[in-house]
Amino acid sequence: MRSSSSRGLRPGVLGTFDIVVMAVAGSAPAYSIAATTAVLVATVGLAGPAALLYCAIPMLGIVLAYGRLGRLDVNAGAGYSWVGRTLHPSLGFLSGWALVVSTTIFMVAGSLPAGQMTLALFDPALAGDRLLATLAGAGWFLAMLLVVLGGIRLTVRAQLLLSGVELVILVVFVVAALVHGGAGVAFDWSWLGFAHFDGPAGFASGALIAAFYYWGWDVTSNLSEETRDSRRTAGLAALIGVGVVFLLFEAFTIAVNTVLSAEQIHAAGSQVLTVLGEAVWPGIGGKLLIVAVLLSTVATLETTLIQVTRSLFAMGRDRTMPPALGLVHRRRHTPWVAICAVGGVALVMFLASTALGSVGDVLSAAVAAIGLQIAFYYGLAGIAAVVAYRRTLLRSVRDAVLGGLWPLFGALFMLWIFVESLAALSRASIVIGLGGLAAGLVPMLVYRRRGSSYYRPARLDASVPPPGGSPGSPGHSPHPEHPDHPEYRDRALATDF
Repeated sequence: MRSSSSRGLRPGVLGTFDIVVMAVAGSAPAYSIAATTAVLVATVGLAGPAALLYCAIPMLGIVLAYGRLGRLDVNAGAGYSWVGRTLHPSLGFLSGWALVVSTTIFMVAGSLPAGQMTLALFDPALAGDRLLATLAGAGWFLAMLLVVLGGIRLTVRAQLLLSGVELVILVVFVVAALVHGGAGVAFDWSWLGFAHFDGPAGFASGALIAAFYYWGWDVTSNLSEETRDSRRTAGLAALIGVGVVFLLFEAFTIAVNTVLSAEQIHAAGSQVLTVLGEAVWPGIGGKLLIVAVLLSTVATLETTLIQVTRSLFAMGRDRTMPPALGLVHRRRHTPWVAICAVGGVALVMFLASTALGSVGDVLSAAVAAIGLQIAFYYGLAGIAAVVAYRRTLLRSVRDAVLGGLWPLFGALFMLWIFVESLAALSRASIVIGLGGLAAGLVPMLVYRRRGSSYYRPARLDASVPPPGGSPGSPGHSPHPEHPDHPEYRDRALATDF
């Protein structure tokens, strides 16, 4: 058998700045604003800024939870490994499965606007052609698939270019839009309060959509095995990334409400930033924001591919999914089988999406469905962090708040909006969201019966360091059942291929 080192991901490739860029790109500022603003306004009206604000507070609790769990267990599977080793392996698998399903759905939901924007650059009339938009979006998806196959160094270089140009355009336009004003409503501080929500169910629906805005920063944890000093870097980068996108989301949501009327927002749909750009800077503004959304969409397709393929790689390595998914290219150190598998499934979904209605219909159903799955796996990770650190929470007020109360609040909030929003969602969103989760029961039961070592985990407990020192210390030697240990990887990688 070949050594595990020949099959492992390439360690220490990414630095702090690289990971911060990945965190921002993962949340896809321009894409999230373009794809989701019309849905958010239709759901909660002028309460959009409040939904983003009140979802950001518990979301930071989940960021803290990820950072603390990442100190104990550096694993490309992230929540899949942490929840499985802390709460229960079945919950861990379903947590990882929720990420796999949500990111795979996003391949279509993210690529369709990219196709639309590409066509709009040449002829705005073509952007409404569903078939052409699907073909153009599939082309961008395949391009990012090849970049990710090319290795993490190529991936990071492409990301720096895409996200850098996007952020410059967004900052310039948000300043111009806030100064410009327009046909919308004058800003009022009540937009940041609870007055505009239609009861608890309305608040939950708005928060679910807001969760989709922020989603993607956790790519930093999926890249932890490829990051220098990842026990510290991944959590810090996620925190900075969420802070940056929060400011952009709030500023643009307020700008859209003040520059455009509710009717204009509804009519614009996923092209709301194009309309905003034309209103602020007629002639060229719309084109520039099209470029920003296109770059953002392509950039987040790249980070989403990283998330899903690293998660599948961890599952294949643990033999909770087909072991071939755990194979890594000898020279490029990328999980090439997982990447090809995701590409094949996504292309089939592209074909299916042409029968589901307009791009706007697909986006609306997909955003809510993905929001359900996000709330599910983020909520489990928050609880896992509290359980893993339960014996250390009384050491100081800081540990109690940052390690216990805030992550727990974030977890309970995510699980609450998961349950509360079900009554307000469309049938399509519920079928996609819950049906996608339920489908994970099949591989879970099949591979559990085959005796995967994942279902006999070494428990995560912050008060009991693994043999050889505390996690991250120079002399640290992981327990043989810990995924960092060579013996564990050799067992997980043993395959007939």
